[in-house]
Amino acid sequence: MVTTLRLRMTESALNSVIQLRAVGTWAVVGGILLIAVTLWDAFETIILSRRVSRKLRLSRLFYWLTWSPWRALALRMRPGNPRENYLSVYGPLSLILLLVLWAVGLIFAFALLDWGLGARLSAPQGTTGFSADLYMSGTTFFTLGYGDVTPLSALGRVLAIVESGTGFGFLALVIGYLPTLSQAFSRREANIALLDARAGSPPTAAELLRRHAEDPAALGQLLAEWERWSAELLESHVSFPVLAYYRSQHDNQSWVAGLTTILDTCSLVITAMHGPVVGSARLTFAMARHAIVDLARIFSPRPRPLETDRLAPPELARLCETLTSAGIPMRKSEETDRRLVELRAMYEPYATGLSRYLIMPLPGWVPPAGAPADNWQRTA
Repeated sequence: MVTTLRLRMTESALNSVIQLRAVGTWAVVGGILLIAVTLWDAFETIILSRRVSRKLRLSRLFYWLTWSPWRALALRMRPGNPRENYLSVYGPLSLILLLVLWAVGLIFAFALLDWGLGARLSAPQGTTGFSADLYMSGTTFFTLGYGDVTPLSALGRVLAIVESGTGFGFLALVIGYLPTLSQAFSRREANIALLDARAGSPPTAAELLRRHAEDPAALGQLLAEWERWSAELLESHVSFPVLAYYRSQHDNQSWVAGLTTILDTCSLVITAMHGPVVGSARLTFAMARHAIVDLARIFSPRPRPLETDRLAPPELARLCETLTSAGIPMRKSEETDRRLVELRAMYEPYATGLSRYLIMPLPGWVPPAGAPADNWQRTA
């Protein structure tokens, strides 16, 4: 009887050991996978300077889970300054939260490794189990060096060294990442601010052409500058997609509106004007269209059809009247109209997708009647 009881106890103990080893093995596997996924996602987001087409990504899931409710709440607010201020918080805040998510993921993953491998720890009385591994992982990752919980085994010490190196490198990457974002944002906003006095607030193609009617050379130079701006926008926002969520200083300005205005202007110049400026317009249109299509594929993969025609016949008549009164001769024919429709179809669906996704309204072709003064004229 006693022998049978001892055998059963031994068998139960063996089963417990086997179960603990199985759980430990899964913890090790989970920790390794979590470290690999987190570090690879950080590499693709911070270091890799090209668009990542893979849909299953940690950062993509993070932005989908956070931007969707943030955007839904913004749509319930009235357009204007309060809504724009609310939306402007998301870009910087999401970046901070993403960095925190990476750090927490790495800390938890290394704690799983320590616990799963059974690394022995020297810890104060009452600090046992996974909580001790998690605490040691946090202090090691941020290189705090308190020393109250330390590994006793050689394997634990090796893991502590690897984690401290990972944490140090992670913090160094973050420190170098933030100034790069700030510089890219400043370069983007400089041309948007300059567009204020050149195309109105909000900018429109008709106003841009009207203000440059007497100096076609200046218009050609401006389009050349926006060709380079479009290339820089493409490179910076493909490398750092979080910049797309950063808002401009005024609620009637945005990078989507500025890019669309330049595409509208180039379309008009190509189809209805003549002279050397047409060559600049073609080059700028090609680069700007490339930028808006590639960026739309990141945030809104499918082109969105227009709910209402941005250049309906009444608006087209106002556009022609505005340009004619400014002394800009417009070639008017069926071929011109057909070509303009073709050029618009090349970018408007992508601009609409970005506009809806980011809640950045698209500009009109002509300023509305009784349009307010430019931002620089209204600033106290």
